[in-house]
Amino acid sequence: MQYEPTIGLEIHVELKTKTKMFCNCLNDPNERHPNVNICEICLAHPGTLPAINKEAITKLIQVGLVLNSEVAEFSKFDRKNYFYPDLPKGYQISQYDLPLCKNGWLDIGNSERVNLERIHLEEDTGRLIHPEGAKHTLVDFNRAGIPLRELVTKPDLKSGKEIEKFVKELQLILRYLDASDADMEKGQMRIEVNISVKKKGAKELGTKVEIKNINSVKAASAAVDFEIKRQTEKLEKGEKIVQETRGWDENRNETFSQRTKEGSADYRYFPEPDLPPMKFTKDEIEELRLGLPELPAQRRKRFKKQYGLTDAQIEIFTTAKNFGDYFEQMTSELDAKGNKSKEGYNKAANLLINELPPLLNMKGLEINELEGIKITPEAFAELAFIATQKLVTSTSIGAVLKEMVETGLHPEQIIKEKNLGQV
Repeated sequence: MQYEPTIGLEIHVELKTKTKMFCNCLNDPNERHPNVNICEICLAHPGTLPAINKEAITKLIQVGLVLNSEVAEFSKFDRKNYFYPDLPKGYQISQYDLPLCKNGWLDIGNSERVNLERIHLEEDTGRLIHPEGAKHTLVDFNRAGIPLRELVTKPDLKSGKEIEKFVKELQLILRYLDASDADMEKGQMRIEVNISVKKKGAKELGTKVEIKNINSVKAASAAVDFEIKRQTEKLEKGEKIVQETRGWDENRNETFSQRTKEGSADYRYFPEPDLPPMKFTKDEIEELRLGLPELPAQRRKRFKKQYGLTDAQIEIFTTAKNFGDYFEQMTSELDAKGNKSKEGYNKAANLLINELPPLLNMKGLEINELEGIKITPEAFAELAFIATQKLVTSTSIGAVLKEMVETGLHPEQIIKEKNLGQV
């Protein structure tokens, strides 16, 4: 190919806090009734004043520390001025020139590193609802004012596959930190792609196009691959690329033009006069760093060293964190029985991965929803030990497990009562 893409991401994530960013209204993404979690502040009634949510600041700084960013010792909020029906104030409280976190990176493979431009904090907008067949639009302000973290990458990405790897790893980190559920289907995580195409070896970047309306990781990958193809074909024909915002049509698997792109000057940023600047000491930042939990990359290394599992097994236990925690509780029981070998751990992991998800699926449960079954990690460890000792046949294991799910009985009791032991 004579052309190569340059891709950067803007990722908005709703933070998991008790209340909204600048008021005491509940931050409840599962609220189905419109305009319930609202007050005079998030509806911008005259005379009201915002107050900063400390929990949101803490969670954003923790995300920045994990992503190797420089945490600012001095930061402030700004007003981003634009009009839209879902924006009660007529402006959005955001951050412009002094974000909470600058730079940083995230490794997504052996030699693949995505560098970051900044991570800043702002408030979310309301939600517009377009009733089918109606000539009007409804506005739900439950979401207005929810803490929103925006992460901007540098233009380091080259393909839809790289975007998929980056976004999935970022989702995992956010969930491990309990900073956000990052569920794209619920709108808790939204991706905007900035993409341009240039001739190979050219120093000057091509004309940038922004893609919005992306509601899944798979859609982000597909949108990028389509846009690379579209821009390349236009350039090969000698046509010019227009700087614009495009949407993603999931039904037709293609992007479509929405509007010409605004510049930062159009937003008339200026410092937010109703909020004080924020100051942090090095000790305060270091205290937050020391409080960080084990992260996905650290778990992968530890599971490899401690249990000797395969990469495929480790990825399942890392991606489904509760499932991985369940496995670890199993291993402590196996250790107590003297079965501390890596071969034993491997067999127990295989049994868990192969047998439990189908049983969860039969009950309409996800792989992480282990509280919905009656099998304790200790009971499953007992079954794994019995299987390792070949005290039951491989066919009988499935029957024992099914009975354990239904009754919660111990495997030894089921084997004895059902006469399932190996003769």
